Amino acid sequence: MFTEETAIEVKGVVQRRKHFQLGPVELAVPKGYVTAIVGPNGSGKSSLFRLLLDLSKPDEGEMTVLGERVGGDDRQLKARIGYVPDQAIDVEDCMRAEEKAAFASLWYPSWELNRYQELLRRFEVDPSIKLGKMSKGMRRKFDIALAMAHNPELLLLDEPSSGLDPIAWKTMIEVLHRYMERGDRTVLMASHIVDEVKRLADYIVFIVHGRVLGMFEKDALLESWYALYIESGSTAGSWKAMPGYREHEQLSGTQVKLVTSDVLEAESWCANQGLRITGRQKLELDDILTVLIEQERRRIHS
Repeated sequence: MFTEETAIEVKGVVQRRKHFQLGPVELAVPKGYVTAIVGPNGSGKSSLFRLLLDLSKPDEGEMTVLGERVGGDDRQLKARIGYVPDQAIDVEDCMRAEEKAAFASLWYPSWELNRYQELLRRFEVDPSIKLGKMSKGMRRKFDIALAMAHNPELLLLDEPSSGLDPIAWKTMIEVLHRYMERGDRTVLMASHIVDEVKRLADYIVFIVHGRVLGMFEKDALLESWYALYIESGSTAGSWKAMPGYREHEQLSGTQVKLVTSDVLEAESWCANQGLRITGRQKLELDDILTVLIEQERRRIHS
């Protein structure tokens, strides 16, 4: 059963294309938090967003967004969602920003003109400019303002900072933090910017080659993944018994680098094995993703 505390639930969703398959995807996005989907290009992040918005159809499975099943008459549901796609829509290039905003406002009963104008001021966007004449960064800022002008319950952001300069990026972070202050709104975002994920996300979902590899609480994730440097001793070859084992690398001499996703248990294991830890290195988000990508590559080719 879908719960009131879940903003998005994806059950057994599969989408097949000629050269790519997304899924099966099992995913529950908690209400009231920021969840970031992290993965390399071509992993299926944008495909998942389009499925959630019923812009494309799955071959298998079902999805629920804000308590409503995706796939029916969704006009009322979409009025509760703000969406920033990965790519701007080219057919709109001939429209001025103010014209698109006037059209969009007709579809959202909760549209707030003052909110929209406030966001334009914060992002320094001139609404009289045609969308096709805007720089990539200005177009991005306009799209974010447009998506947030009706105070949606759910924001779907596909690479929201693409094209933003550092000042605009900082403004976007501040705007999203303010948006989340009420505690009942939800953001699902796809991003490859490590600092963005660290500043915004409460939960992180890894997706690689169309497969969701897991969902993790951000702080717990970043506190548990470490590289441990140890003397190889006499147990070389048995590293996979270490709690949280992910990979190992034989360094020069007798040094071995072990990557674990459960550092506390791994350190206890090393102590029980009589292994001396000579160094510890906390892994950053991009380091963790690199390990997961390599694990998935080995799984596919095994």
